[in-house]
Amino acid sequence: MTIKTIGLIGVGLMGHGIGKNVLAKGFALNVIAHRNREPVDDLVGKGAKEFKSAAEIAKASDLVILCVTGTPQVEETVYGANGLLSAGKSGLIVADCSTAVPDSTRKIAADCAAKGVTFIDTPMVRTPKEAEAGKLGLMVGGDASVLKAIRPVLETFADLIVHTGAVGTAHQMKLINNFIALGNAAVAAEGIAVAQKGNIDMNALKEIVMGGGGSSVMFGRLINVPLHDDDSHAKFAIRNARKDLRYYTNMTEAMPVASFLGETVHQTFTLAETLGYSERYVPRIIDMMNQLNGTKK
Repeated sequence: MTIKTIGLIGVGLMGHGIGKNVLAKGFALNVIAHRNREPVDDLVGKGAKEFKSAAEIAKASDLVILCVTGTPQVEETVYGANGLLSAGKSGLIVADCSTAVPDSTRKIAADCAAKGVTFIDTPMVRTPKEAEAGKLGLMVGGDASVLKAIRPVLETFADLIVHTGAVGTAHQMKLINNFIALGNAAVAAEGIAVAQKGNIDMNALKEIVMGGGGSSVMFGRLINVPLHDDDSHAKFAIRNARKDLRYYTNMTEAMPVASFLGETVHQTFTLAETLGYSERYVPRIIDMMNQLNGTKK
């Protein structure tokens, strides 16, 4: 099957970069309205066509990429009154770049297969900066032949593509990856807050940590908050981080696997939400820690 026309549902921080690169590499692009008009209008200005429903996107596309918040939004996009399955288009491929519950992913894939639609999970790593640059990392769960068919499209916006196995395994891996990354963020935020309380020089802290065993990508991003009041190096809302961590702890409980640290990290982000940081980016966990400890920034 030759993929020529791509549908994109979810033109947000990550979706805009995906759509921009799909268009730039010569594929036709169909998009749907987003609560933020600016990225949609930009893609339409670059040649994308705008549609009003997921069903219309499905009918007009060979491959539909989902880049929505989580499982409730994925399920609504697939099963809703004007959802993808209502289009009744056999042969359609749906690639879900969202962070979602693996069990739901497997159920959706089975229900799609019954209608002649192929559903695979293709969650992402990295940030909106890499999305714009076409350098995302993707995990892909599904049949290897499907990955082969859609790889030319995925390569327009990703330079790392890893096949994880059957449908659902990519979403499992994504939850594990996010737990590790957000766990590192929580540890880094606490360490930075302790250093601020102790009047440690932040440049010295950065030099020592990044030059030793405590170094991590997340510390490198978060240290920009005390140094430059800059949280743009991890543009991921705390509410979404908390959601992903709950997906992770639910997954480990269902296995079952003991996940003491997973629960601790989840509660750290839950506390940040209750204190009003829901819409702030992950690096602002440092501000929450300072608030709790009465530390001047």
